[in-house]
Amino acid sequence: QNIQQQIELDEIAIKPTVGEPWPKPQSIQTTSTRFAVHPATFYFLTNETSQQCDLLRNAFDRYYKIIFFPQTYMLHLTDPLLADIKIRHLKETLRNVSDLGDVTLLKRLIVNIEQPCEEWPSLESNESYTLVVKREHALLDAASIWGALRGLETFSQLIYPDSDLQFTINETTIYDFPRFQHRGFLLDTGTHFISQKTLKINLEAMAQSKMNVFHFHIVDDQSFPYDSITYPELSGKGAFDRNHIYSQADIAELLEFARQRGIRVFIEFDSPAHSRSWGRAYDILTQCYSEEKPNNKLGPMDPSRNTTFEFLKNFFHEVAQIFPDRYIHLGADEVYFDCWESNPSITQFMRQMEFGTNYSLLEQYFMQTLINIVNATGKNYVVWQDIIDNNVTLQTDTVVEEPYPDEMARVTKLGYKTLLSSCWYLNLISYGDDWHKYYKCDPYNFTGTEEQKKLVMGGEACMWGEYVDSTNVISSTWPRAAAPAERLWSSVDTNDVIEAAPRLAEHRCRYLRRGIPAAPVNGPGYCPTEYSG
Repeated sequence: QNIQQQIELDEIAIKPTVGEPWPKPQSIQTTSTRFAVHPATFYFLTNETSQQCDLLRNAFDRYYKIIFFPQTYMLHLTDPLLADIKIRHLKETLRNVSDLGDVTLLKRLIVNIEQPCEEWPSLESNESYTLVVKREHALLDAASIWGALRGLETFSQLIYPDSDLQFTINETTIYDFPRFQHRGFLLDTGTHFISQKTLKINLEAMAQSKMNVFHFHIVDDQSFPYDSITYPELSGKGAFDRNHIYSQADIAELLEFARQRGIRVFIEFDSPAHSRSWGRAYDILTQCYSEEKPNNKLGPMDPSRNTTFEFLKNFFHEVAQIFPDRYIHLGADEVYFDCWESNPSITQFMRQMEFGTNYSLLEQYFMQTLINIVNATGKNYVVWQDIIDNNVTLQTDTVVEEPYPDEMARVTKLGYKTLLSSCWYLNLISYGDDWHKYYKCDPYNFTGTEEQKKLVMGGEACMWGEYVDSTNVISSTWPRAAAPAERLWSSVDTNDVIEAAPRLAEHRCRYLRRGIPAAPVNGPGYCPTEYSG
């Protein structure tokens, strides 16, 4: 039966749904009763008891534009003046309210937020909300500003273009909350520089799929584009060139852009490996040897020198001040021991520390020293699973990002919190409907106790940057990343690709209408004329 369903899916063009939100809410009830929504009469407001803040006011302005003038929305990122001119032109082309005939108008969305607005989102943020659309007004109730932002996104997706009424919404009742608190997307800017504009477009796409963590893999072996205050030569000598650097102003702008959309920026500075770009400016890497002589090659950071850790202490003190999120990703992946093994100073240090020939103990020493440095700044940390594979013992509060689903049982049995990512490596592009495999992956697909599964914080889709840059990363990522976004938000039994395909087709069309160049993922098909903008 499943094979026959797949054949039928492949043979026909997937017809997009109409007015169905993505990701699918935990509970949604919709009737055939329709209301018209017109920009001349519709407005957002808060009730008398609701909390107020700039995040909500800015969201009202943003979603008014997204709902009624989506064709101009992304233009606001580059040319706000031209975007406003186009909005004025579009208003002139809209039908008058009187021309809509005898139809009920939805005139307002009333928002109520129970808790005072927090300045920054966190892992513990409450993103639940209730949304009721009935007759002349809709009601959105949320415990926090972050839940209100998620509810506003859902409300905007319920409104769909219509040839008769222009903008339409159906009578709807929704109760919604995320299944996992950490719903992330990793983007690698160390192998190819990604422009500030493209990073913002990606954040917009994330918010529209209710992803809430931007894992910023900002540096790698190839380049160091972060413009450090403490060590400016890291980017001065480590970046591709001076035009491929994120200044402190760029970072601050990006953090604020993400905050406005309820997205955490989760920074990664990988060490001790993947650090060749660091070594172009500062002497912190290990000199490799061949036949007892230096061979002009450099390996991971050198744990035998106190100057390495003094450097890292100063650097991460800066990082902790610049990036407000409680977590910093420390990397620790793909640490190969051959260079350490070849270096006579490292060998001597191993004897002094009584490590014998167990270089896992040296890696453990490096990471524990770095963890102490990071903990002293008040931050928590995340590492890649490779360090566990090297039999390194870490503190019990360690969060391990898990490349392989079948290793989830092992890592959680050791008592570590974990994030799933490997089944969502979007850079491994294959021909056809490859989003199906992403949609079938689930963080709980392992054998373990309930206590082990409580240690799963969520997961991340990853786009490693070897073959993407600003020219193709958005279309390569979206809407494919929306598949893991739904698996991380929606209920565990929302897992049928046949049912999801038409909704994903609509979501892709919605991205296009809003100015995000999302690629087709369902094979033959089209977006209705109303979505062409």
